[in-house]
Amino acid sequence: MTAADERPLTSYDRRMYRLMNRREGDALHATAARRRAVVVGHVALTAVAVWLFSVVGEQRWATFAMLGLLLPWCVATGVINSSTRGLLELRVRALDERQRAERVQVAARSRSVMLWLLLAVAVGAGALTLKGADTEGYLFPVLFSVFVVHWLMPLWVAGLSVRDEPHFDEGVDGIDGLDDLGDLGGAAEAADARPPRP
Repeated sequence: MTAADERPLTSYDRRMYRLMNRREGDALHATAARRRAVVVGHVALTAVAVWLFSVVGEQRWATFAMLGLLLPWCVATGVINSSTRGLLELRVRALDERQRAERVQVAARSRSVMLWLLLAVAVGAGALTLKGADTEGYLFPVLFSVFVVHWLMPLWVAGLSVRDEPHFDEGVDGIDGLDDLGDLGGAAEAADARPPRP
């Protein structure tokens, strides 16, 4: 943990904390099945957008289709971030010890998945080359796809890894005391302000 992670929470940190801990959309990710559905939908939207951009991006209709996908993609991204309470969006200083450990686990799992994915891509490219196929036209779509998957894999892993929250009093939003954290800062104080998870 660096010294920067121990600095007091800034106004940006507090705004992001409130945003990531809003309770209005909890029904969208209240169960594991709903979270899986949102992640699968996000993966599908991303795959279509990547295909449109990297394969048929020169056609005008593809641009309009990508713009049409942008809104549902952003909504799905927001739902996943809300389900993880900003695990990947918040700075480390705004996370409690449990969340910091979860963030490390998500990074490790994402790295493992990406290693297997890259191995599969390398084996597939090698097999095509041995068969004498012309793979030059696939270079940009494949590299761009791998880049996007590498970028979003932690979000998908975090969305699939999060556990159900226990039921608590709806009248307590869990973040009322956040304004008092300005001088204290750090994960321990932020942890006291949010509802516990199992």
